[in-house]
Amino acid sequence: MPAEKKKALIVVDVQNDFCPGGSLAVAHGDEVIAPLNNLIKEFLDRGEPVYKTRDWHPPQTKHFAGYGGLWPFHCIQNTSGAEFHPDLLDDPRITVISKGIDDKADGYSGFDGTNLDDLLRADGVSEIWVGGLATDYCVKATVIDGVRRGFKVKALAEAMRAVNVNPEDGANAVEQMKAVGAEIVGDQQKAAAF
Repeated sequence: MPAEKKKALIVVDVQNDFCPGGSLAVAHGDEVIAPLNNLIKEFLDRGEPVYKTRDWHPPQTKHFAGYGGLWPFHCIQNTSGAEFHPDLLDDPRITVISKGIDDKADGYSGFDGTNLDDLLRADGVSEIWVGGLATDYCVKATVIDGVRRGFKVKALAEAMRAVNVNPEDGANAVEQMKAVGAEIVGDQQKAAAF
């Protein structure tokens, strides 16, 4: 009898600085928490792995506008802005993946400079479900990297929101994820609209 395909949930960057009131807030970013919490419970109850990625930037990095990058200061290591949103479920079975920890990469993808790929393979995972913040940056990069690494990937429309520096960025990100072979699960209009 073939082994069951194992799934993992990847919760991308649901951190204070990306939620309303944060230094790089995503509009309606906190709305991803309830659907993600439901999925966290479901995955853990089934004994399937859950990973939370987080931006974990040093105080000085080329990622920040003050040092030649694009973004305001955000998610600096060991600050309240870098903490996960307090309403996001925590559990000792959840593995935290820190990214953007140096100047080698911007760290958009949960796979950038991390051991996420190794952990997923060690857990026997063949399918990943991805949601969080933001659709047009870290979610998109994680989804695309997941597909390129050979995982079946489902992006969770109800559990992601876009920065939308340009009004169509969220919709374009959804199309880019679909174009590489990711499945968009849920209301795609909602994923693109915010």
